[in-house]
Amino acid sequence: MEIHSDWGEVTLDFTEAVITYDTLRIDLDIRGGALRLATPPGVVVDTDALVTNYSKIKTRGAVSDAPSVLRVEIAGELSFGQVVVRPPRRGFGRKAVRA
Repeated sequence: MEIHSDWGEVTLDFTEAVITYDTLRIDLDIRGGALRLATPPGVVVDTDALVTNYSKIKTRGAVSDAPSVLRVEIAGELSFGQVVVRPPRRGFGRKAVRA
C-alpha cells in the first residue's frame, strides 16, 4: 500500500478487517500530517524502516499477549508529522469494567 499526503491525516482502521495475509507493507510519504492506525489485538506494527524528520511515533495501549495475526511494516519518510497506533475505541456509552 502506498500513502502520500501533504498536511493531511490518514486513518486506517483494522478493527473489523478480514485478514488474509500475514504481512502488510505500507510505503509512506507524509509531510506535515499524520497516519493513525486502529489495531485489534494480534496486529504488530513495525516502524524500524521509517525515516522520521521532526516527527513522532506513538503507540497507545498495553502490549497484548495475543498471537500475531498481521504484521504491518511501515517504511518511507515522515516529515513534521506523526504515526499513532492505538487499540479500537470503546463504543459510546460503554464503561470500563473495574475489578
